[in-house]
Amino acid sequence: MAKFELPANHQQIAEFRQQHIGRLFLRAHRAFSLRSIEKLRNYGHEGLNQAHTNLLANLDPEGTRITTLADRIGVSKQAIGQLVPELEQKGYINRTVDPHDRRATIVNFTPAGWQFLQDANKIKHEIEDEYTAVLGAEGLQKLRELLTTLLENQAENATEE
Repeated sequence: MAKFELPANHQQIAEFRQQHIGRLFLRAHRAFSLRSIEKLRNYGHEGLNQAHTNLLANLDPEGTRITTLADRIGVSKQAIGQLVPELEQKGYINRTVDPHDRRATIVNFTPAGWQFLQDANKIKHEIEDEYTAVLGAEGLQKLRELLTTLLENQAENATEE
């Protein structure tokens, strides 16, 4: 087995970091998210950050329990507990008692939240159009297929362990 050697100087380390697939995934995700937030502002959705939009993107149309949101997003219940009042104050969501378990809280969209969803869908298409201009329609479709394959493979490997 060949021994992996790290690059020797700062320039080589910088190049190595830029080519790291995980870093490329993170940078692409961050660029998409920042572009989305910029466009959301143009639609009148001021004061939202990535954490806010991530919570809204994981909220079911019929409402979602706080614990479910925390699991989906991969953060603590306390972190969601901080975001919910912020989004509630901004008018995007409200909280109700779960009728099936009075101890649990359900987070629901308000009319402003539903408008956010409509605008976010438009923005997703706008950004995909921008990506198509760079990659071409076939390139974007191939990227989508490759990412889907990676994610499906990851899910299969996780269930086997």
